[in-house]
Amino acid sequence: MADGAASQEEVLKGIIGQPTGTSKVVVERGTVQHFADAVLSTSPIYHSPDAAEAAGFDAIPAPLTWPFAMEFSGKFDEIQPNDAPKGNPLMTALGPLMAKGGLILHGEQEFIYHRPVLVGDVLLGEGTITDAYQKESKGRTMTFIVSETKWSDDTTGEPVVTARFNLIHRA
Repeated sequence: MADGAASQEEVLKGIIGQPTGTSKVVVERGTVQHFADAVLSTSPIYHSPDAAEAAGFDAIPAPLTWPFAMEFSGKFDEIQPNDAPKGNPLMTALGPLMAKGGLILHGEQEFIYHRPVLVGDVLLGEGTITDAYQKESKGRTMTFIVSETKWSDDTTGEPVVTARFNLIHRA
């Protein structure tokens, strides 16, 4: 292993289980419709309350990959929890790696649904680093950081969707 590999390994082990943040989002019709259009969906359920109801939904549902983008729209400053963790352990590990160059890649993404995400939902997301490790591949070091965000209904506390995301740095 290269110099500093042990310290990087310790950094990676140290971020497992650390919170990545807490966010509250409002699922809004306009952004859901724009997202559906952006992923080239032609389904009317993302645009019409009547079509959504006819398909068995209580409101317009969000497309299945929506949770990836959900935190970037509908996250208003005034509704964020006051006790949300500050900082993100992801950068504790990635910052020094990025300073050395290399590529950042979006690895696998997974969504585990407990019920559909619907327009009008107010969801609370709590993120955690669930794994961090390195592998050698073709003479290069690849660092994998896996995060998981559990989204629950802000009113009932019931789980809605769990989003898992794998970020990869290749040096």
